[in-house]
Amino acid sequence: MATTVTTRASGARSAPDAPVTARRSWFRSAAPTLTFLGRRLLSSAIVLLGATFIVYMLLSFALDPLEDLRTSTAPNKEALIDARVRLLDLDTPPVIRYFKWLGALFTGDLGSSWVSGQQVTALLGSAIPSTVQLVAASTLIAIGLGVLVGIVSALRQYTRFDYSVTFLSFVLYSLPAFWVAVLLKLWGAIGFNDFLADPHIPPMWLAIISLASGVIWSSVIGGSTRTRWISFAASVVATAGLLTFISGTGWLLDPSLGMLGIAAIGVGIAFGITALTAGLGNRRALYSALTTVAIGVALYVPLQYAFVNASTWLIVGLGVVAIGVGLVVGWAFGGYDRAISMRGAAITALGVGLLIYVDRVMAVWQAYSNASQINGRPIATIGSQTPGLSGDYWVESLDKFTHLVLPTIALILISFASYTRYSRASLLEVMNQDYIRTARAKGLSERVVTTRHAFRNALIPLATVVPLDIAALFSGAIITERIFAWSGMGQLFLRSLQARDADPVMGYFLVTGTLLVLANIVVDFVYAALDPRIRVNS
Repeated sequence: MATTVTTRASGARSAPDAPVTARRSWFRSAAPTLTFLGRRLLSSAIVLLGATFIVYMLLSFALDPLEDLRTSTAPNKEALIDARVRLLDLDTPPVIRYFKWLGALFTGDLGSSWVSGQQVTALLGSAIPSTVQLVAASTLIAIGLGVLVGIVSALRQYTRFDYSVTFLSFVLYSLPAFWVAVLLKLWGAIGFNDFLADPHIPPMWLAIISLASGVIWSSVIGGSTRTRWISFAASVVATAGLLTFISGTGWLLDPSLGMLGIAAIGVGIAFGITALTAGLGNRRALYSALTTVAIGVALYVPLQYAFVNASTWLIVGLGVVAIGVGLVVGWAFGGYDRAISMRGAAITALGVGLLIYVDRVMAVWQAYSNASQINGRPIATIGSQTPGLSGDYWVESLDKFTHLVLPTIALILISFASYTRYSRASLLEVMNQDYIRTARAKGLSERVVTTRHAFRNALIPLATVVPLDIAALFSGAIITERIFAWSGMGQLFLRSLQARDADPVMGYFLVTGTLLVLANIVVDFVYAALDPRIRVNS
């Protein structure tokens, strides 16, 4: 017995104590982060509470719900005024009304609209999904495209491509949103719908577009004079051939990718993703990506049967399965770094899956365009759906897309410019750091230096902008929604403000303010994930 006591006192632990020690260690390591998170949430809640009080007071003094009755000529004018005063509790001081609203808020009651009689939660429940549908695609595309173009512009600094991107970014950044939206309705909808009546590309436009494509691709690829001329000629020939095929076959009237198109584009995606993530010298990564393309093409016909009773959840599930297949294929090819092959194969698989989905949507284009409600003019200018149109999942998806395309492009053009400038400036600053010169001195290729060493640190400034922009977009693209008659958060705010309806405006502000507060907290954690020198518990 004495020996046992001496052994435990010397520091050795019995087996049952090990899990307890592990849990204590985890709590000790997680405690600073949890403390930081709790402190930020508490301070953010106080800020949000003060902001709601200020906004409620401003609305109480700025909006007059009795304005329409004061100028009324109805014989029972006074009775109507008294009834509305009792309905809205206008005899109570605004401060007391705020605390009544706050007390109801803690019970989950955001009030109701005295104009329509609907609950604010119901109004937000219909407006938020509509806004998410509008801004999700535009935000993701604008971020991805803006960062990509900005990085290429930084790598091609002081070239024609860099000057062109800089000029275009400043032009787009300075354009008013309403003007962009109106031009898109004029040329993107009315002009394109007229063009679809006879989709023949004139030779002059074919030449202009082909030459412009050659200039763009030769500037992006860069290299020696010989390389630029080769890329210019290849781009011109490829673009001219593609446009000639589209114009001569009337492809726009009944578009389709088909197995050959999916295979060709998929191979291009495989090579592009491999070149960016692993380098074409990594044969295992390249073969794993190409294998996922082959699997996707082989499953093209069986998937057509699965698409008969398609739904949103089925498509999401198939997308998850595609990513899983890519991960498994990348793991099976192995190599010294399985993660690289798995990542490239998963991205390629998702891209091929998206191509198959787009091809299936294209299959209903002709029937959709010829429907009586569409009448050969598929690109919509207002609203989120075509009244009276009925069809299966694919028809509904195409209808949503044709209504989303113009407002999405408008939001992309506005956001694209800022993301391009941020990413370009950030990467240029990073590429001049000492550790980048050290990486080059060690003999690393320029691709490795850029993707593995510079790109991650170049994202740090964007980590401040992107979450806040996403939160702000969820408040609604007010001008874009107004012009395209899109019933989202922006329209809800405008209608409620014009009707002097305070409760929906407060509901709108509460959602927007909460998202912005949470976005600020997310920024801190993203900073810590991107830069090891930053700790959220400091």
